[in-house]
Amino acid sequence: MGQETEQELLKKMIGFQREEITSSIIYKKLAAIEKDSENRKILQRISEDESRHYATLRSYTHREVAPNRWEIFFYVWLVRLLGITFAVRRLELGEKETTSVYSQYPDMEHFAEMAQDEQHHEEKLIGMISEERLEYMGSVVLGLNDALVEFTGALAGFTLALNDTKLIALTGSITGIAAALSMASSEYLSTKSEKTRNKRPVKAAIYTGIAYIITVVALVGPFILLSSPVMALCIMLLMALLIIAFFNYYYAIARNESFKRRFSEMAILSFSVAGISFLIGYLLKTVTGIEA
Repeated sequence: MGQETEQELLKKMIGFQREEITSSIIYKKLAAIEKDSENRKILQRISEDESRHYATLRSYTHREVAPNRWEIFFYVWLVRLLGITFAVRRLELGEKETTSVYSQYPDMEHFAEMAQDEQHHEEKLIGMISEERLEYMGSVVLGLNDALVEFTGALAGFTLALNDTKLIALTGSITGIAAALSMASSEYLSTKSEKTRNKRPVKAAIYTGIAYIITVVALVGPFILLSSPVMALCIMLLMALLIIAFFNYYYAIARNESFKRRFSEMAILSFSVAGISFLIGYLLKTVTGIEA
């Protein structure tokens, strides 16, 4: 870092300024949204720290820098759509990157202090959020996992056995709705028997059932819209892959787990079951000689 010219360092500092003022405004807006008083205090304190970092950097650059309005808008809507836990975890990743950058300037006193602040933010953020939707994440996982594994397999088997998109969609819809009700009932009984304080059996059942039905609708859709069973099957598998990717990205960020491991595990399991079911459908059609 000693080889950097003054111009290069100034350019980097201006970039750091923009990040700090943007983060300060984001945390301030998240604090305004957050209902939990303790969480709100932490977010407000971090917002003040980020604002102080901006002022420190301004003393070096002697410039005012505008925040990234798009990033602020993005995080405010991210909270509204996916919850504050997901948004804060995303911000936490930025805190780690900022800590790493500031740590590259150990000879600059203020940078070392700011690196410590960012590390402190990271530690605070890790344990601060308690959100209802995460309490029921296990129920959503159950509904999605079962729907993706079971339903991709069922639709793959129906595709070859029935060879008619409308008939496949009808059979799949009946099977999916029945399975969703069954899974919701099982989750209700399971949660009730566990007597978990933070989870209500009815709400857990609703989360499981809704997750299952949404997956069923997404996977049956191609068979309703298309006339080619093979094309509908291919799009259905692509939809399954997108659902797996989106959900596991959300889960990995919110729970601070590995996205690659979870995504690979669920994708391999779902597609393996779909492949086996497709072969079973072919064998049954060949052995029985039944043509739909």
